[in-house]
Amino acid sequence: MTNHYIATVPVKFTDTDGQERTRFQRVGAMFRNTRNGDGSEFFSLKLDFPVAVSELVMFPPSAKDPQD
Repeated sequence: MTNHYIATVPVKFTDTDGQERTRFQRVGAMFRNTRNGDGSEFFSLKLDFPVAVSELVMFPPSAKDPQD
């Protein structure tokens, strides 16, 4: 099992034959981490470019978080 994923955004373009296609532009990487202490898992997203912040950290929802 890998500990990281490549973060991309889809970019649509028209090729030389006039067909619309999609390529995926890399914008960063997401890493799986383990918290010291209780061993719970969390993810961090490292972006390749600044957008006011350069890292987002994701955690699984806790029991007190509202469910969608």
